[in-house]
Amino acid sequence: MCGIAGYTGFKQLSDSNIKQTLTALGRRGPDDNGYKNFIHLNNRATTLLHTRLSIIDLDHRAHQPMKVGKKWISFNGEIYNYHELRFDLSKEGYQFETQSDTEVLLRVIDAWGWDGLAKLEGMWAFVIFDEDDDSLTLCRDRFGEKPLYVMHDDNDGTYFSSEVKALSALSGRRLNINREHIQRYLVNGYKSIFKQPHSFFLGVKPVPSGTAIRIDASGKKTVWKYWQQSLESNDDMTFDEAIDGTRERLIRSVELRLRSDVPLAFCMSGGVDSNALISIAKRELNYDVHGFTISSADERYVEKDMIETSVAELGLRHTTIHLDQSNFLNRLKELVIYHDSPITTVSYYIQWLLLQEMAKCGYKVSISGTAADELFSGYFDHQNLYLYEMRSNPNEHAKSLAAWHKNIKPIVRSPYLKNSDYFTENPFDRRHIYLDCEKFTSWLTKPWREPFWEASYHSSLMRNRMLNELFHESVPPILHDDDLNAMHCSIENRSPFLDTELFSFAQSIPIRHLIKDARAKAVLRESVRGIVVDAIVDNPRKVGFNASIDELLDRSDKSTRKAILNDSPIYELVRKDIIENLLDQPKLSNSRNKFLFSTLSAKMFMEHFN
Repeated sequence: MCGIAGYTGFKQLSDSNIKQTLTALGRRGPDDNGYKNFIHLNNRATTLLHTRLSIIDLDHRAHQPMKVGKKWISFNGEIYNYHELRFDLSKEGYQFETQSDTEVLLRVIDAWGWDGLAKLEGMWAFVIFDEDDDSLTLCRDRFGEKPLYVMHDDNDGTYFSSEVKALSALSGRRLNINREHIQRYLVNGYKSIFKQPHSFFLGVKPVPSGTAIRIDASGKKTVWKYWQQSLESNDDMTFDEAIDGTRERLIRSVELRLRSDVPLAFCMSGGVDSNALISIAKRELNYDVHGFTISSADERYVEKDMIETSVAELGLRHTTIHLDQSNFLNRLKELVIYHDSPITTVSYYIQWLLLQEMAKCGYKVSISGTAADELFSGYFDHQNLYLYEMRSNPNEHAKSLAAWHKNIKPIVRSPYLKNSDYFTENPFDRRHIYLDCEKFTSWLTKPWREPFWEASYHSSLMRNRMLNELFHESVPPILHDDDLNAMHCSIENRSPFLDTELFSFAQSIPIRHLIKDARAKAVLRESVRGIVVDAIVDNPRKVGFNASIDELLDRSDKSTRKAILNDSPIYELVRKDIIENLLDQPKLSNSRNKFLFSTLSAKMFMEHFN
């Protein structure tokens, strides 16, 4: 895991801007930094910068930018199957100078061209400069695990970097904030902020996942999607075959992601997602697991019993981080400034506290359970979607509906999802996703609205919804905050559920297997039965890293209230009387919790970057 940045165009970067950029990316790469300048024949110039967090092959020989033949690379991420690729290349006569996955990646491209991307299993954002034709190619991994931003200048030049702050340092320009995107975040929530290539700064856009951009010697850009997802369902697959196939691929995915020359730790909740990874590592792969957990005092988020059961039965090393209200506003401000954006939800402020503790314990890699819900059906609306999909199967629908009334309706909070026929009555109703957006827009100084839309991937309503969550709504903001939280602590985050073979297999599982007796993630649960403790496999609760804002913020403290209500550019967008009212209420609902946290996060962002 590292930081990358650079420029291609008619400008030659100053030594001062290069130094500032390397400093800006310092937390992403505290172990080394470097850069390389190239001058083209037509007076264009290209610069590659790199800061290194050493994870695989810790020797200086693996520092970057790295050269193989006529190609130079600046790479952020990991190629997990680099052992296998190295073996294949060696059989073709290629020799290696390092033990790094970076050299393997560059030799894959050198040997097999861009078709070699199909052979990679990993997470990446990289740029390759080819001295043969003075071309520069930017590439981002299939799921967008690793960030890559681009910004253009007025002279057909392109800046690129892992973080927005480095674009500002590299260009020497102060960036202008995107106020409409702040309104989008406040009204429609975190699921809206990566649905289109927006960012919180005007003129700055993320490179889409699964995409490569080639800039030739004249500056001409060619963009292509190098990955076409396999979405075909195998309707003949039995439930047992779904279980066996998932187990095999998940174990292999975890095995690949344990490859590291430095110690790694696990984010641990009381749910099946993180415990599947932890239990596989411990019981199947004999890894000495250290799990890190957040402890909440709010009864809605307490998972102590499940966590203690898993720790005891597996014999894990375990560290618990307790929440408190000390210095919350200042710590949130620090995190917002590092992110160059508001924090998506309170969960990712909490996760940052957990990663800080990992770093104190000497870990440089963390493993988390991101994307299990989107692959195997983990959300409440999946239950309603499943009932819709089973409408033509009377027996299964009747059985599932009875289980839904018994197990789901009593605990679901969304007024829309309390209706079992929500999607049957209107298959394209999505009011449950931007829940309370009408209320939130009335809390702004000027109403702001943006209708919901979703991409079309699949003819199945449920599959299409899950794929939108994976590629546009839920997973992209999670990965964004995962990456920046981890990088603030100089830690690399890995997500084993985002594995290409596991993804393709999950898409092939018939929908009828995804939920059983109103138990979400039925295939995943049964695939790890006998590995994960039964109490967790059978536990229907979904919590994760969550808390009420009142565990972090003392709303009655006079100095805290003064800091929140002081003059601020946020009150050009949000009505101050609404925030004052929220501070006065004895207890906040989930909706109000969400809006207050979002406003505080946006407030700190605007005050720093306005």
